[in-house]
Amino acid sequence: FYLTPPQVNSILKANEYSFKVPEFDGKNVSSILGFDSNQLPANAPIEDRRSAATCLQTRGMLLGVFDGHAGCACAQAVSERLFYYIAVSLLPHETLLEIENAVESGRALLPILQWHKHPNDYFSKEASKLYFNSLRTYWQELIDLNSGETTDVREALINAFKRLDNDISLEAQVGDPNSFLNYLVLRVAFSGATACVAHVDGIDLHIANTGDSRAMLGVQEEDGSWSAVNLSYDHNAQNEHEVERVKMEHPKSEEKSLVKQDRLLGLLMPFRAFGDVKFKWSIELQKRVIESGPDQLNDNEYTKFIPPNYHTPPYLTAEPEVIHHKLRPQDKFLVLATDGLWETMHRQDVARIVGEYLTGVHHQQPIAVGGYKVTLGQMHGLLTERRARISSVFEDQNAATHLIRHAVGNNEFGTVDHERLSKMLSLPEELARMYRDDITIIVVQFNSHVIGAYQNEE
Repeated sequence: FYLTPPQVNSILKANEYSFKVPEFDGKNVSSILGFDSNQLPANAPIEDRRSAATCLQTRGMLLGVFDGHAGCACAQAVSERLFYYIAVSLLPHETLLEIENAVESGRALLPILQWHKHPNDYFSKEASKLYFNSLRTYWQELIDLNSGETTDVREALINAFKRLDNDISLEAQVGDPNSFLNYLVLRVAFSGATACVAHVDGIDLHIANTGDSRAMLGVQEEDGSWSAVNLSYDHNAQNEHEVERVKMEHPKSEEKSLVKQDRLLGLLMPFRAFGDVKFKWSIELQKRVIESGPDQLNDNEYTKFIPPNYHTPPYLTAEPEVIHHKLRPQDKFLVLATDGLWETMHRQDVARIVGEYLTGVHHQQPIAVGGYKVTLGQMHGLLTERRARISSVFEDQNAATHLIRHAVGNNEFGTVDHERLSKMLSLPEELARMYRDDITIIVVQFNSHVIGAYQNEE
């Protein structure tokens, strides 16, 4: 089934989103110029999610990609809830009090986040009250715990991840009298999701990662070439430290059964994830919740199945690994992407393709012809020649789309082969997943001038 270039483009561009950080008085005060994001499904429905938001009560911007498994329910919940938990964890005590007092007296709340969303990025209205109540309980506890110290970003990220995962687990245990909501919270808890989140504030970049999505920095060297710096580590069987960590947490008698065929208990690829209560709850708790849950859950073979060699849960954690990086003027962009991208492309190629794309788009100077008299025909020729040069490489207005085009359509020479791209994009749903995974990408572009100015101040 052959797709024309316009058909390919409409598939690739269906979920693209771009955000430019506004300038103030003609000056850009943020270390971020803007970001591009996009998603290409392989699963139907897609199990990946993405989020981006500006923190309104503290400084900084949050961006994240979430890769779901055993359905999209957990990835969906984490994509709409995690940033609130992070933002609340970062708020000063006085602001938390203001927010709590506003809720108490029924006044309008201070907005905490400004979301940057694609129209397809869904929010579950049905669960919003439940989600809000869990979040409120969290900030009430933070108010009670007030130590007077300002929260460290690293700690805030770790606390937010762990707390949200804990709430997902609790909500499923408590259940809900509304049968739709009850089924929703159970689906969220029994499915799972990895998360890779960036918090950017001035020149401070923090990456909090749980699972096997990745963060990578694109650095422009002095000679103009591009290099990649890893800002996260995959939590899977390929990471020796991670395998060691899991083994340390369980008795020696389980050493052989913990990791089998490169999977946790022979079943799960990521060694850290949200949800996945089948790897966290005791067998008694799993049985109790499933038996008292709605029939749909009871009929689901996956939820009833207990992993083999299940002796000392929990086997899985949502605690993130946090990496802090101080931005430098040569740090030009950040790529956050689910494993669907990294399975098909090496980070060095990702850095080069995005780097050339970003600089190539910006290098189009107006054609200068000096004082010469140029006929319209000659000018047309110059423009056509330039356009041919550019359109072959830069037909995309979005860096994430450009990267997906390469991830899916690259041939052995590293160039996009239209025929291959057409074949890959026209695969029927049931086949697509055999050739590739869902791909979700956010490309954040940094403002070198602002970063340089920050550096000089320090």
